[in-house]
Amino acid sequence: MGGSVWVVLLASVLALGLVVGSVEASLGDVDPQYRTCVEECQTTGILGGNIISYCQSLENDTSVGGSWYNQEQWKLLNCRADCRYFCMMQRERERQSLGLSPVKYHGKWPFLRVSIFQEPLSALLSAINLLMHFTGWLSFFLLVKYKLPLRPQTKRTYYEYTSLWHIYAILSMNAWFWSSIFHTRDVDLTEKLDYSSAVALLGYSLILALLRTFNVKDEATRVMFAAPILAFVTTHILYLNFYKLDYGWNMKVCVVMAVVQLLTWAIWAGVTQHPSRLKLWTVVFVGALAMLFELYDFPPYKGYADAHSLWHASTIPLTYLWWSFIKDDAEFRTSTLIKKAK
Repeated sequence: MGGSVWVVLLASVLALGLVVGSVEASLGDVDPQYRTCVEECQTTGILGGNIISYCQSLENDTSVGGSWYNQEQWKLLNCRADCRYFCMMQRERERQSLGLSPVKYHGKWPFLRVSIFQEPLSALLSAINLLMHFTGWLSFFLLVKYKLPLRPQTKRTYYEYTSLWHIYAILSMNAWFWSSIFHTRDVDLTEKLDYSSAVALLGYSLILALLRTFNVKDEATRVMFAAPILAFVTTHILYLNFYKLDYGWNMKVCVVMAVVQLLTWAIWAGVTQHPSRLKLWTVVFVGALAMLFELYDFPPYKGYADAHSLWHASTIPLTYLWWSFIKDDAEFRTSTLIKKAK
């Protein structure tokens, strides 16, 4: 148990810092010169020597029929995104000439595009995280389905949490998919899908952490554990999508859910003396340290690598280690239950 105390303390300090340090506005997008630039760009479709094709196609489009959302709304979203990008880069060049530091626009630093990728490094790292979850889930599936013994009567796995981890894998891959899309093309739709997917994953992960650490196997009791968290997460997602996309409040909600999970897993590993507790503690400790990237943010180096992209990078080895722990837990529980049956 003593080995988990420092993990708990660290996670608690980080939680307080992250919640207090959450911000709700960006200096760049309240700049009057930036706002004027975006408005003029969206109206004319021209910014300096750049022609914003999406904005001009809105003016010239006389097509009839088809899906309004698929055509007009998508053009409108891309027109605004392109105008924001070029106005942001123009304003940052002006600020740089005056010796001023970069500022955030709409919650994000000014990144340099690569082709269609607005944040190329974060998009790439998100895709790698998706791949890591897929390979981790696949190895877990092969382990419980074909390598570990099954119950003789039902041919189901001995491990009581198999289906829960399958759902976790689906939500994880979905979250990283939309993260990759969002960092590729930041429009209102992709932003909401990215935030909603992340919140859904965190909420479900919290439920799974509680069910596993409290060893809840009865279906009715599982529902009692899950219902209030599901209700809160659903309400929060609806709030973000249909009322207000409040970045500061969302950050606080996500941090609290993440830290509660870290504390739960760390304490449980110490109390139960789980055989793979060192792997779990490593994930908790390094995961808590990685949260510092979200707290001590900095502008993108050379226009590409910021603190958030480094957080994406840190989760790649942690994902491998996390799925390794999940497989160890499946083997441990299966072995324990087989011994009891004998």
